[in-house]
Amino acid sequence: MIKGLIFDLDGVIVNTDIYHFEAWKQVASQYSIQLDSSINERLKGLSRRDSWNLIMELGNIQLSDEETNLVLETKNSLYRKELKNLSRDNILLGVEDFLKELNQKDFKLAIGSSSKNARDILHYLNLSSSFNSIIDGSMVKNLKPSPDIFIKAAKTLDLETNQCLVFEDALSGVHAAKAGGFKVIAVGNKELIDVADYYIDNFLNFKIDEYATVS
Repeated sequence: MIKGLIFDLDGVIVNTDIYHFEAWKQVASQYSIQLDSSINERLKGLSRRDSWNLIMELGNIQLSDEETNLVLETKNSLYRKELKNLSRDNILLGVEDFLKELNQKDFKLAIGSSSKNARDILHYLNLSSSFNSIIDGSMVKNLKPSPDIFIKAAKTLDLETNQCLVFEDALSGVHAAKAGGFKVIAVGNKELIDVADYYIDNFLNFKIDEYATVS
């Protein structure tokens, strides 16, 4: 029986993708690197450092560790400024009603996000109280596609991996969940249909009871 639900944040609960992308575009443009939507798809689910490593590879540049750390700080500063514009309009379709339904049932809920800004985002949107546990990128050594975030989330819920469902929108997150022994539902990204266990477009009319006895 499924007793716990673990959610990625960006692209599953809330849409902050445009803020990430705009911040990365500003940083990359300083090195004459142009980013487009296809690159943005490849950045989804990656840590900040892994994202910049990919951008450097695409731009055929190399920076020292000191320069890289400055880039990462700059990007995060730009992103955090944009986060102040968050509103309930950024919450994805069906999420609020689904969380309310879950909080009335016996499921334990966790966030499992690589974002080190996860707590701030949930705070801005008044969603923190919906979750029993919030695990972000600052709390584990290895980020996705390592399963560490999801495994830690399950442990904080006092559940085994086979008692939890993971909701993800990025390939690295699906790989992370599967590596940890979780069943995973892909959300809103049709490219994941063949790699996830299940797929949904969004949480509108989503019935968790249909998945609570998966084996």
